[in-house]
Amino acid sequence: MTNWFGQSQAVRKLGPQGRHDPWLLLAITGLVAFGIVMVASSSIAVADGQHIGEFHYLQRHLVFLAAGGAAAIWIALRVELDKLEKYSGWLMLGTFALLLLVFIPHIGMRVNGARRWINLGFSGFQPVELAKLTVVVYVASYLVRHRDAVETKFLGAVKPVLVAGLTAVLLLAQPDFGSAALIGVVTIGMLWLAGARMRNLVIMGLPLAPLGAWLALSTDYRVKRLTSFLDPWKDPFDNGFQLTQALIAVGRGKWFGVGLGGSVQKLFYLPEAHTDFILAVIAEELGFVGVLFVLALFALLVGRGLQLGLRGVKVGQHRAGYVAFGISLMIGLQALVSVGVNLGVLPTKGLTLPLISSGGSSTLMTCVMLGVLLRAGYEIHRAEDARRMATRRSANPATNAVATDRASAELPLAARTRTEPRFSEVHA
Repeated sequence: MTNWFGQSQAVRKLGPQGRHDPWLLLAITGLVAFGIVMVASSSIAVADGQHIGEFHYLQRHLVFLAAGGAAAIWIALRVELDKLEKYSGWLMLGTFALLLLVFIPHIGMRVNGARRWINLGFSGFQPVELAKLTVVVYVASYLVRHRDAVETKFLGAVKPVLVAGLTAVLLLAQPDFGSAALIGVVTIGMLWLAGARMRNLVIMGLPLAPLGAWLALSTDYRVKRLTSFLDPWKDPFDNGFQLTQALIAVGRGKWFGVGLGGSVQKLFYLPEAHTDFILAVIAEELGFVGVLFVLALFALLVGRGLQLGLRGVKVGQHRAGYVAFGISLMIGLQALVSVGVNLGVLPTKGLTLPLISSGGSSTLMTCVMLGVLLRAGYEIHRAEDARRMATRRSANPATNAVATDRASAELPLAARTRTEPRFSEVHA
């Protein structure tokens, strides 16, 4: 019988043991619980002012969190990563189709001048949140199938960059510059962690630098964001309004904050207090200590994910290792950008703080991504245990054969049949 942390002792005697990483679970649980508290604190005034019920955004957040959590548990317990790899190409094509649907009238929704949502009737869905996962799965699949070419040849690393580039073009047309840049950086990071030569990555990146600069300066609203970021106090009531209000909130918090629920800036001063700028509310109510706590949870999540990726590559589980790399980078970089925006270190971008900001499709797909990450950790632990078992058997084959026969004899016949390991699960 399988549970979150391992298998029963009977199964352990006969086959390799997989388990879901407890450190990942700790970080995820901490972020989810903290996010629920902060969404409640930051959204009550906003919802009450809109006359939609003071707990509207909290209830909405909980619904999407429950749906995403159920999907994550199902993936972590039941879905082998080789199945995701098998359909990675079709998933990528489906993502392209959804990214194009946002431009079709009556299907795509325009919000704040951007077409990023598909109208589902009861809610909107952002295809970019799905794209973050499908790009990681597709690139990981490609790296497994073409690992030697990626490590030795320039053209071997071009195809995943082209796929990420096409995704970025569709995102820029919405426009969504922040998510396009995020997906591009994560793709390059996965290639580098998979062994691609830095020289090849630099050569591919050289033409992208002037292109990125042109895109950043080609539209008035992006130029205004850059100039307001450099000096928000120059125009504190227009272009620099969001950032100045966020900085005021951060400054009021000092070391330990003004107390949970005591934020003044969330009372219609700070725009998007429950979504993009929720960290500013955290800083105001819980102070520097609260911000450090959030950063520590993300550091644990991302650091453990990257560590599992390295261990996966080491034991030959390249698929699981590359997926762990990609999801860890995606969540870590998005959190880094969100924190930087709230603290005035980076220009304003519409990126939420994963698992903490109030959101619909963002919360849902972040949970799904974490379910895939937990599954990757499970398969990596299983491969490590299989290697340890193979090492013990090769060191003393006679003793291990007797122990295995004795353990099998002590079990009921039905249990022996049910727990017999499959050859595909044992990676010697």
